[in-house]
Amino acid sequence: MDPHTPGSLEEQVGELRSRVRMLEQALQAYGIVIQPDEPRSSRFAVPLEAPPPIPSPPAPASPDQPIASRPRSSPPFPVPPPLFHSTGTPRPGDTQSLESRVGSQWFNRIGILAILIGMAWFLKLAIDNHWIGPLGRVLIGLIAGAGFVVWSERFRSRGYAAFAYSLKAIGSGTLYLSLWAAFSLYQLIPASVAFLAMIAVTAFNGYLAWIQDAELLALYAIVGGLSSPLLVSTGENHEVSLFSYLLMLDLAVLVLVMLRPWSRLLFGAFLGTVLFVFGWWATFYSQAQLGRTAFFLTCFFLIFALAPRLVRRKTLDFDRHLFAEDVNASREPAPSAWDHLALVVLPIANAALGFLAFYQLFDRTTIDWAGPWIAVSFATFYLLLLRLPATQRLHESSPVLSSLHLATAVVFLTIAIPLKAHGHWLTIGWLVEGATLLWTSTRTRSQLLRVLAVLCLALGLFALLTVDPTASTTPFFNARFGTHCVAIAVFAFVIWLAKGAPPEDHSHDHPFSWPVMAAASVLLINGLILLAISREIHSFWWSLQWRGNYRLYHDYQIYAQFTYSAFFMLFGAALLAVGFWQRSAFLRWQALVLLALSIAKVFLVDITSLSEGYRIMSFLGLGALLLAVSFAYQRDWLNLRSRGGLTP
Repeated sequence: MDPHTPGSLEEQVGELRSRVRMLEQALQAYGIVIQPDEPRSSRFAVPLEAPPPIPSPPAPASPDQPIASRPRSSPPFPVPPPLFHSTGTPRPGDTQSLESRVGSQWFNRIGILAILIGMAWFLKLAIDNHWIGPLGRVLIGLIAGAGFVVWSERFRSRGYAAFAYSLKAIGSGTLYLSLWAAFSLYQLIPASVAFLAMIAVTAFNGYLAWIQDAELLALYAIVGGLSSPLLVSTGENHEVSLFSYLLMLDLAVLVLVMLRPWSRLLFGAFLGTVLFVFGWWATFYSQAQLGRTAFFLTCFFLIFALAPRLVRRKTLDFDRHLFAEDVNASREPAPSAWDHLALVVLPIANAALGFLAFYQLFDRTTIDWAGPWIAVSFATFYLLLLRLPATQRLHESSPVLSSLHLATAVVFLTIAIPLKAHGHWLTIGWLVEGATLLWTSTRTRSQLLRVLAVLCLALGLFALLTVDPTASTTPFFNARFGTHCVAIAVFAFVIWLAKGAPPEDHSHDHPFSWPVMAAASVLLINGLILLAISREIHSFWWSLQWRGNYRLYHDYQIYAQFTYSAFFMLFGAALLAVGFWQRSAFLRWQALVLLALSIAKVFLVDITSLSEGYRIMSFLGLGALLLAVSFAYQRDWLNLRSRGGLTP
C-alpha cells in the first residue's frame, strides 16, 4: 500500500501528532505548561492572571488541495475544568458530613430498634387476639430471624455492608426474643435448651464476624452473649453456671482481640462482667461461697490484666503515637481511641475493681489481717507482671503500660501500710517506703519512681503533722520524738542520694530534680528539728504543771517561753556556724531568718510575759549572740564583700 494514501498507518500517526500539538497549544494558551521531564506533580503550572484568548483554528483547505498539505482540522477544544478546588468548599466524599452520618448511621440504628419494637408489638397483638398458637409464634420468629440473617448476605455481596449488618442485628435480636419467648412465656423448652440455643446464635455471630472481618458483628455477638443469661434467668442462684459462662465469653473475646485489632470488644466484655458480678454479689453472695467466688474473681482479674499485652493494636509504634506532638509524622496508622483506653483505662479499672472485690470477700473479723496481705499480693503481682517476658503472642510491655504497672504496685504497697500500721508506725512506714523508692529510682534511673517516692514522703510528712501520738512524761525518749528522728534521718538520706546522683541528673528543669529535692530536704530537716524540740519543751513543762506543784503550774508560761527563746537562739547560732563552715549561703540565710524570728519574739513576747530576771537574761543573751554574728560578718571570713553580697 502507498504510504501517502489516505488511511495509511503513517498518515494516522501524523494525524495523532498534529492533534497532540494542537492540544499543547491550547493548554499553553491557558498558561498550563507541560514539562515531560519533570515529575508528574510539578508538570502543570497554574496561571496567576487571566489566560490569553484561544487562537482561532486555520481555515479549511479547498478540496483540490493535496491531502498531505491540508491542515489537520480538529473539533473546538473545550474549556478545561479548574485543577484545584477552593479551600472553602469541601469536595464531595472527602470527609463524611454530618448529614451522611445522620442518614447512614443514626437512622440505621434507630431503624433497627424500631423494627425490633414493632415485631415485639406484633407478637403481643398476635397473642392477645389468639391468631397464632405458641409454637407457631416461636417458629415464625425463628424463621424470620434466620431469614433476616440470610437476606443480609445478599446486600453484603453487593457492597452494602452497613445495611447488611443492620439486617443481621435485626435477625439476631429476633432469634434471641423468640428463644426467650419459647422458654419464659410458653414454657416450650427448658432453660438449658434455650441457653444453649442462644449460645449457638452468639457463636454464629462471632464466626461471621471472624470470616467477614467485621468488628461491628463481633460487638453484636457480645451484646447478645451478655443478654443471654438475663433472658433465661429464673431468679435463682446459679453462681458456677453464670460465672463459667462469663469466663468462656471473656476468653473468646480475648482470642478475638489477639487476632484482630478490635480493642473496643474488651470494654464491652469487661463492663458486662463487672455488672454481672456486682448484680450477683448484691443478691446472693455469702461467706459460704468465698472459695469459689475468689476463684472466679481471680480468673476474671487475670484475663483483663493480661489483655493489654495480648491485644493486637493497629500500630506497632503505639507509645510514639501516644506521646508524639505530631501524630501525622508517623507513616504507620494512628491507633484508635480504643487502643489508648485499652492501654491506660482498662488496667487501672481492673486493678481498682479487682482489689475492692477481694477486699469485700472477707467479713469484718478477718479483714483486719487479710486486708494488708491482699494489697501486698496485688503489688507483688504487678511487679511480677513487669518482669514477664514477651513471647510470640504476649507483646513486649510498652513504656506506658510498664509505668502504669509500676505505679499500681507502688499504690498497693502504700495502701497496705495504713491497713496494717497505725499511729506513728503509719508515718514511719510511708517515710521508709518513700526512701526505698527513691533509692531504687537512683539505680533504675526512673523518673516515675522518683515522683512516686516524693508522693510517699509527702504522705509520711502529712501523717507526721496530723497523727500526733500521746505526749510522754519522759522527754526525748518517747515514740513521738523517735518518729521525728526517723523523718529527719529519711530527709538526710535524700540529701545523701542527691549528692551521689550523676551530674547529668542535676538539672532544674522539673520540680523533682535532685537539687530541688536536696534544698527542700534541708529546709524540712531544720523545720523538723525546731518542731520536735518545741514539742518536747511544751510536753515537759505541761507534764510538770499537772503534778500538783502550784508554783510550777503558775510559772509554766514563764519557763516555757524562756526555753523557746533560748532554743531558737542557740539553734540559729549553730545553723549559722554550719553555714560558715560549709560555705553555704543557703544555710546562713536560714539562720538569719531564725534569728530574726528570735528577735521578734524577744521584743514582742518575752518583754511582756517573762519575769524581770528571765527578761534580762533573754535580752542579754540575744544581744551577745547578735554582736557575735555581726563580728563574724565584719571579719568577712568568706570574702562576701568582694562578691557583692550574700548569694547562694
